[in-house]
Amino acid sequence: MTDIAATRDLPRSGRWPWFGAFAILFLLGSQALGILTSPPDRDMGDLQKIMYVHVPSAWMSLLAPAVVLVFSLRYLMKGREDDDLLAASAAEVGAAFSGLTLVLGMIWGRPAWGVWWAWDARLTSMLVLFLILVGYLSLRSFVEDPQRRAQWSAAVGVLGAINVPIVYMSVRWWRTLHQMQSSPSTVDPAYVLGLRANALAFLFMMIYFIRRRYEAARLERAAEHVAEAVALGER
Repeated sequence: MTDIAATRDLPRSGRWPWFGAFAILFLLGSQALGILTSPPDRDMGDLQKIMYVHVPSAWMSLLAPAVVLVFSLRYLMKGREDDDLLAASAAEVGAAFSGLTLVLGMIWGRPAWGVWWAWDARLTSMLVLFLILVGYLSLRSFVEDPQRRAQWSAAVGVLGAINVPIVYMSVRWWRTLHQMQSSPSTVDPAYVLGLRANALAFLFMMIYFIRRRYEAARLERAAEHVAEAVALGER
């Protein structure tokens, strides 16, 4: 009965179905808006419209580690299990976005630079960020003790966040092949509305993914607690 009562406070996916549907529809609408209303680029043609996925994905790749940093610090200060699970959920989503950013950057870079990959400061620092997030998740999978896992991964999350400003400022600090940061103030006005809409769409998707992963993580942790109680003969 104690375990059943404890699970009553777990997040229910049914509380957020409308947000998931809204986020997906908003993303589809934003992509359609950007692709259908903006003209082909003078040099790259329609391939330039990959910007509507690549740039927002890159922004989420930097925002997600910031979420990891916040909840890792909260865990180190308060020791709350929920903060650890939120940090881990954000790290998983951030790894997906940074991986997507790298793949899309390679697709864009092949016609722009003539190669799929260059050891450019922006690309290399983004790769390092991706590897940090993957390493964070790998550490969690190898450490069995929940408290030690949370403490070690929180430390990695805090240290890994140091790379975020390096990624963002790399195009200013070093001479790079990558162009300066894309934003509504640096792109042609024809692309601004689509870029703003897709930035919001990707933000909504990131929030939804983190929330759903957090719900799954809490259910997994509850199952671990029940299994531990059974193994110890407490029930």
